[in-house]
Amino acid sequence: MRRILPLAIVILLAAGAAAWWYGLPQKLGWLPERTKEFALYGNVDIRQVSLGFRLNGRVASLAVDEGDMIKSGEVLGKLDTAPFAAAVASAEANVAALQATLDKLKAGPRPTEIAQAQASYDESLAALRNANIAYDRARQLRPQGTISEANLDEATANRSMAVARSDSANEALKLLQEGSRVEDIANAEAQLKAAQSALASARISLADTELLAPNDGIILSRVREPGAIVSPADTVFVLSLTQPVWVRSYVAEGDLGRLHPGMKVQVTSDTQPDKPYEGTIGFISPVAEFTPKSVETPELRTDLVYRLRIVIDRPGPDLRQGMPVTVRFPSLAAQ
Repeated sequence: MRRILPLAIVILLAAGAAAWWYGLPQKLGWLPERTKEFALYGNVDIRQVSLGFRLNGRVASLAVDEGDMIKSGEVLGKLDTAPFAAAVASAEANVAALQATLDKLKAGPRPTEIAQAQASYDESLAALRNANIAYDRARQLRPQGTISEANLDEATANRSMAVARSDSANEALKLLQEGSRVEDIANAEAQLKAAQSALASARISLADTELLAPNDGIILSRVREPGAIVSPADTVFVLSLTQPVWVRSYVAEGDLGRLHPGMKVQVTSDTQPDKPYEGTIGFISPVAEFTPKSVETPELRTDLVYRLRIVIDRPGPDLRQGMPVTVRFPSLAAQ
């Protein structure tokens, strides 16, 4: 009996410890139930940009190499500018010529030109008076037989030509006095605008000979080298974007109501699990989709889930694209 009693005590103590370990006190209401942490799993989004020139041309120089950190607006490479600079010069000359034509039409004839036309008209009037006098004399002398019929005909013709020259000179004077036609000015203005547009296009092409960085990032690969002939479809650099850093995660439909855009989260990686990054839910997809293969939790592999985008407020260099991360929700820990 003395041997059985200690053994029974040991068995009772072991059973009590096991019950405590498996939560019997919580099930019986002796202690409050511990809160289960709510977490999601995802990956840092892979965000890359293929960079190239918008023009056909020969690569003159490249300023960066693979692994270089670059800033937005930094010059990454240049094309040979000679043909594009020549196109700009030609367009500028064409604009200058058409501008001069338009200015001439708007200014109208010079006073000296009008005076010259007036003099020509006066001269034609004098010639017309002489032709009339000769015609009248010939008409009077012909019945007397003093002049021949041919002389009368010649005087008549000279009078008709003098009348025509006088009318022509008068119309030319009127044209100068009236100035340029409205339609001619409008046509010149339209031609000038077309030339100015061509000049602007040529200047844009010249500016596009410089390849600028669209965002901050890291050069992932350098595909072309100086001397290569490239087209707009050719990739010269592949840029990995560093800002902003987005995390792609997925939430099951049953937990969807617990989340909302703007909610604060903590993101940790396997590299530094004790160094969480602060983030914010920026987007929740309105459309359900099957769980992608990258989500490895067994409970979610065959369920419909909703995609989340989480924006990291101040990312560090250890958060690399494609890296798996864990997303925790401190605000739900007390629920």
